[in-house]
Amino acid sequence: MSDLFDTPASRDSTTGGAAPRPLADRLRPKTLAEVIGQDQVLGPEAPLGVMLSSGSLSSLVFWGPPGVGKTTIARLLADETDLHFVQISAIFTGMPELRKVFEAAKMRRANGKGTLLFVDEIHRFNKAQQDGFLPHMEDGTILLVGATTENPSFELNAAVLSRAQVLVLERLALSDLERLAQRAEGELDRAMPLNGLAREALLEMADGDGRALLNLIEQVMAWKVSGKLDVDQLATRLMRRAAKYDKSGDEHYNLISALHKSVRGSDPDAALYWYSRMLEGGEDPRYLARRLVRMAVEDIALADPQAQQICLGAWETYERLGSPEGELALAQAVIYLALAPKTNAGYAAYKAARALAKKTGSEPPPKHILNAPTSLMAEQGYGDGYQYDHDAEDGFSGQNYFPEGVKRPVLYSPVERGYERELKRRLDYFTKLRLSRDG
Repeated sequence: MSDLFDTPASRDSTTGGAAPRPLADRLRPKTLAEVIGQDQVLGPEAPLGVMLSSGSLSSLVFWGPPGVGKTTIARLLADETDLHFVQISAIFTGMPELRKVFEAAKMRRANGKGTLLFVDEIHRFNKAQQDGFLPHMEDGTILLVGATTENPSFELNAAVLSRAQVLVLERLALSDLERLAQRAEGELDRAMPLNGLAREALLEMADGDGRALLNLIEQVMAWKVSGKLDVDQLATRLMRRAAKYDKSGDEHYNLISALHKSVRGSDPDAALYWYSRMLEGGEDPRYLARRLVRMAVEDIALADPQAQQICLGAWETYERLGSPEGELALAQAVIYLALAPKTNAGYAAYKAARALAKKTGSEPPPKHILNAPTSLMAEQGYGDGYQYDHDAEDGFSGQNYFPEGVKRPVLYSPVERGYERELKRRLDYFTKLRLSRDG
């Protein structure tokens, strides 16, 4: 588990007769000041900067993608605070091993030495295992630093989160990766055999992951070439790194959120981009088809009633054609939804109606709209005063259909967009008629 650095350090690439150390290990930072990126966490006014300057370090959870410095920062925090560093992985550690770690930390504490326990992939511990940390965090036996690539809000116990501060580490920007590449070239004492465009392509292949970049650089530097390679030559020699995408994790929900909001924001280019990103990541097109139907129902709705049929038709086309041809039909549905008029009036009306139904409980309908199939029900007034709308002026009686104890609300408020403009015109017409009948 190695990461990133900012200043050069003279290190041997070999130790005695041992095999050469990986480049990422040779460039491991020696101090927090050498870490590349993450200023939002490490800066003087950032959370860790303030904690260290005040001499008060709390338990932490680092949340971020791979290769951005989680392990390295934890190790350097232990050095900065004179704590004994212990690293475990939730993948390979069970309760018996955890008990040994806690017992050793207790003995260390009794001898005047604190312990920083770094738990990689902490989200993989179950609830009982996570609960096991709590007493040792509370009595100061350990200072817990967890690392996770998953959203802590969903994966970690509330009790653990209440005792630790979550710090978000971000994927490295291209400028950060360029600094890292320059440092690697300094360590290796030569430049990469790439022209400018190929160098940019290599940085993009790393996808914000510093460790991945160093591994790529190590491969490139091992090639025996004359001159500088261009982008095409680089592509033939080096398979492009797959984009980070977990169909059941945060990236899945982040990208579908981006697609949905791009459609809602009427941006077909952005919507197509996120749709394509999900396909490139291996997403099931059927999942995307379902989500497109949801967008049609939730965000376009009655502003364009055809949108839902467009999406269902695209879904059926995909089922008949399969990939890759069927994905074009879904792409066209994405474009249609993005450019369709938008309204959430029906969605808002539905939620308001559900809330009103819950609030009013079992209030019965007014008796005049109840049927009276028996004489007893007729004697109770069921159906009395009901006005048959087809016999009324303009085919509209204007009667009240809400429970007698419920004040008439306004639930549906159509917008002046698309087909809903016509529905608003009709609603206004009936509202005026109702007011005139009441008058």
